[in-house]
Amino acid sequence: MWRAVANVLPRAKVPGGRACCLPPAQKGRSPLTGTARHRWRGAAPGVRTARPLSMNPGIQKVEALDAGHFVRVEWEDGSESRYPCVWLRDNCQCPCCFLRSAGARRLVFEDLDVNIVVKEVTLADRKKISITWPDEHASEYEAEWLKKRCFSEEARAEMREDLFLPERQYWGSDLQLPKIPFEEIMYNDESAYKWLCTLKKVGIVLLTGAATRQGELVKLGHRIGFLRLTFYGPTWQVQDKADANNVAYTTGKLCFHTDYPVLQHPPGVQFLHCIKQTAAGGESEVVDGFHVSNKLKKQNPQAYQILSSTAVDYTDVGVDYCDFAVQCKQRIIDVDSRGQVVRINYNNATRDTVFDIPAEKVRPFYAALKEFDDLLNSAEHKFTYKLKQGDIVTFDNWRVLHGRQSYQSGSEVTRHLEGAYADWDVVMSRLRLLRKRVLNRD
Repeated sequence: MWRAVANVLPRAKVPGGRACCLPPAQKGRSPLTGTARHRWRGAAPGVRTARPLSMNPGIQKVEALDAGHFVRVEWEDGSESRYPCVWLRDNCQCPCCFLRSAGARRLVFEDLDVNIVVKEVTLADRKKISITWPDEHASEYEAEWLKKRCFSEEARAEMREDLFLPERQYWGSDLQLPKIPFEEIMYNDESAYKWLCTLKKVGIVLLTGAATRQGELVKLGHRIGFLRLTFYGPTWQVQDKADANNVAYTTGKLCFHTDYPVLQHPPGVQFLHCIKQTAAGGESEVVDGFHVSNKLKKQNPQAYQILSSTAVDYTDVGVDYCDFAVQCKQRIIDVDSRGQVVRINYNNATRDTVFDIPAEKVRPFYAALKEFDDLLNSAEHKFTYKLKQGDIVTFDNWRVLHGRQSYQSGSEVTRHLEGAYADWDVVMSRLRLLRKRVLNRD
């Protein structure tokens, strides 16, 4: 159901053969316009499986298979789906088994027979099947509901795309930074939807024209739901401070990093609002950590393996919103069960002096990290820009590493950014709600 996600960039190839979108450079207007096309994956040879998102699916035939352990549905378009009976019984939609007002299962798991078979399955009409179970409990399943939950590889991939928007547009120094006016995303649902879709796919969006005062990020937090509270407060002020409790609160260069890997669950999204900008220096730098990780994997698989398997200690001790003493272990390149990079956890400032690995593995780790760091800093990969007063840069803190060039201090504050975080759970929740509102569908 992500077929109408905003078309924000020309079509480009990414690893895995998936097509994706990049924002075009359009002077004087937002690049976040249009709709993105959806591509259907082909079924395996010789097998025609159900297309889960077909509108108004009709059922041609239904039957029990494998001694009643499976139900086979043949669709009017000639495709078919097979459903395990234990899953069908577990997901009965009747009022006794499902609380519709909460969208939650009422059936308790200890009452579920994992070896259950159907007693009878019938096609009530072309839009519904009925099942009678051995204890005479009756269940009904709508055709559209079933087709969306088809167990074929194609349908499951389609549902993952629908629920989690996994496509990525990788970029380097050629990034065309997506921009959209702050007021538009605050008061226009379509603009807000396009902003969040682009943030998820590209990893960074610049909001322009916000007021140059503190508090604008609180409004942005209310727009998506709420901000993430950390030990530095609900928002925090990035400016030169005496006895700074964070390296960001100095005028020095900040090397590429992700924020807060010292937390077990680092913030997913970061907002930085430029309230005051220095005349010289202070340029911002960003790099696509997922893109660089993929490059490292191809260039030096052993270095990639070390960084994706070694637990690195992080620490942060101090006083701000409250006093804190935080400790955590993270892999610098975090991968999921499919081997895909899902998060970068790299902050050289808070990497601990404690390193809980055997001594003989230390130097190979440093060599691997140095190669990764060199790739991050290569001219091919990093993108440099300078925030203007009123700009709010929004970016994926799990993917995009950011840094800052140094600037001169003065007798008064010469550069002031206000920062805040949000969790991806909150952002994705708002994105799904906006999709429903903008596209008028579930």
